[in-house]
Amino acid sequence: MIGFVGAALVLGLSSGLSPGPLSALVIAQTIKYGAKEGIKVSVTPLVTDIPIICIAVFLLSSFAYVHNVLGWISIAGGSFLIYLAWETFRATPPEMNAAGRQVQSLGKGIAVNALNPHPYLFWITVGAPIIIKAYQESLAAAAAFILCFLFSLVGTKVFITVVVDRTKRVLAGKAYRYIMRTLGFLLFVFALSLIRDGLVLLRVIAKFP
Repeated sequence: MIGFVGAALVLGLSSGLSPGPLSALVIAQTIKYGAKEGIKVSVTPLVTDIPIICIAVFLLSSFAYVHNVLGWISIAGGSFLIYLAWETFRATPPEMNAAGRQVQSLGKGIAVNALNPHPYLFWITVGAPIIIKAYQESLAAAAAFILCFLFSLVGTKVFITVVVDRTKRVLAGKAYRYIMRTLGFLLFVFALSLIRDGLVLLRVIAKFP
């Protein structure tokens, strides 16, 4: 079991630190509305990944449909990220007190993660096979892998949130606009990447070398 726990912690840490749509949204919401909203985005894998694990197991049992499903998920995710990119790009300086505001950080985080094919790809290609192998050892080993992975992933995102929140007050005026426009641009790049990946998975375009 120790080996599965170690693998889960390493994989969760690397996933949490990797740049991507969810990380960009964590930073953007933290800068705009504070640590509370950033943490709401950070914990969304706890909501989305359990269903994704179930979907990954199902897709592995009917492998012929994997590419089509992931293709449409990727295109939908890219389209949603374009909206978030535009919203982030034109963001105004943050209000330090966002009480009463309907910022919907949790909903945005869930949508971004659920419409991002990368968690599906991870669980199909890496996570699900490890879970199956762990389950052959014991149910506890499989459960430990899932729980430790999610703990490591979410913990890393929360850590990023805290660091950003403690440094955001030095941001003002042009610095804030430049950072948010950079984040908006990155979200737009991620959106184009997801749409391209979707078209490749649907075999509409060829994969670039």
